Amino acid sequence: MKLLKAMATVAGLTGLSRIFGFIRDILTAAILGAGPVADAFFVALKLPNFFRRVTAEGAFSVSFVPLYSEKIEKEGEEKADKFASNAFSVMLLFLVPFTLLAVIFMPAIMYVIAPGFHDDALRYDLAVELSRVTFPYLLLISLAALMGGVLNAHDKFAPFAAAPIFFNVSLIVALLGFTPFTETAGHAMAWGIALAGLTQFIWLVYNIKKHGRRLALQKPEFNGNIKKLFKLMGPGVIGAGVMHINLFADLIIASMLASGSISYLYYADRLNQLPLGMVGIAVGTALLPMLSKAIAAGDEGRTRDLFNRALEICMLLALPASVALFVMPETLISTLFERGAFTSEDSALAANVLVGYAIGLPAYIAVKVFSTAYWSGQDTLSPVKVSVIITALNIGLSLILIWPFGVAGIAISTGLVGWIQLGLLYRGLKGRKVFDFDARFKSALFKIIFASFVMGSILVVFDNYFEGLDSQGELSRILILGALVLLGLIAYGVCIIASGAVKVGEIKQYLLKKK
Repeated sequence: MKLLKAMATVAGLTGLSRIFGFIRDILTAAILGAGPVADAFFVALKLPNFFRRVTAEGAFSVSFVPLYSEKIEKEGEEKADKFASNAFSVMLLFLVPFTLLAVIFMPAIMYVIAPGFHDDALRYDLAVELSRVTFPYLLLISLAALMGGVLNAHDKFAPFAAAPIFFNVSLIVALLGFTPFTETAGHAMAWGIALAGLTQFIWLVYNIKKHGRRLALQKPEFNGNIKKLFKLMGPGVIGAGVMHINLFADLIIASMLASGSISYLYYADRLNQLPLGMVGIAVGTALLPMLSKAIAAGDEGRTRDLFNRALEICMLLALPASVALFVMPETLISTLFERGAFTSEDSALAANVLVGYAIGLPAYIAVKVFSTAYWSGQDTLSPVKVSVIITALNIGLSLILIWPFGVAGIAISTGLVGWIQLGLLYRGLKGRKVFDFDARFKSALFKIIFASFVMGSILVVFDNYFEGLDSQGELSRILILGALVLLGLIAYGVCIIASGAVKVGEIKQYLLKKK
């Protein structure tokens, strides 16, 4: 129940953030559309986010949180906070010059990350200019991620889970408030990212003080703890960020395709990120400190139960989400984004991309659980071996699939290699009894698959029935999408409860405990 409560907290706040994110994306689609300015902005957005997810929230978090949790368990909170303070100072020492160098050499960096922009002066110059504004976000959010890891290890999940809300609100404010005073809406949103980094950093500093954690700037010490942290981070840079490395490869390949291709990947991924963020981030955030403490204490029973219940919750939410995205992609894309500068042709192309992402959604969410199983035991080397294989496969397969499928081939490749990654991670854990599937999970999985199939079949029938009615206007499109979502939820819920995959008694017990 503790895991479920933590996941519910993170998922709820992540869901609220995603609502603001969709408002942001609807405004972005209407104002920026899918042209060269949009492509340049999305590169400027992805660049600091890529480094942040790999080195800060990715490799750093999965290395730092188990070490910090272990110190709490074995040496006490005072020693743990001293370790966190030193890690904060070391991170500052490295990230400040790294950020400055990146800003200075951004023209050269752009030649590497968006080679397709070379022959397009407009996209290239804009991407360099906007990326110089957005890149310092990496420094601020990385420091915020460390503070978030400290709070998560003390079961205070809400502050860091709420931080993305500040990001989306900042971009909405920038888009609506800064645009009249900047050259383009892309420039306004770039400054919005800088504002978001500052607000998220201040928010985490406030919560660190509020919850009594003693973090202070000090002279960096490269002692045994920091060396161990770096040792774990080395392979974790790739292991923790494999999905983001795949997306980064997608960006490079898409830059070589027609104008708008990067934008189609972005808009489709925004829908894909809703369940991936709510479920994947929630399980990873909540499970890592709990599993780390259980392993440090040698509690095999709790370790096995945490692993299986996390997988069960993931599949319960991920499979129906994947099916819904797969069976009615154009309805979702057109209702949310098709207005202003975003045309019906853009909707059709982005919908094809969404289908590819939907194929791999359950795999990538399950990967969060499997990867956490490695990281919680301070094993960051094993996932990196898988990452190297997956990254190479993704790039190769993307280059093959873009010929018959265009930009959608990139998403199909990303979706397919997610399942290969999951299979390889499962193979690596096979034989470790604490990570075996228990009877409850196996039984629930078959029931979840059946319920998702029933829901998908019903959605296909009614989506086709409503086709054509959405041409009557904006309100009709929204009402139809709302009706389909409600219908899908009811169908899935009835099947899940009727099959016994979810027991009503357990839900009542959880709600009573929560009260």
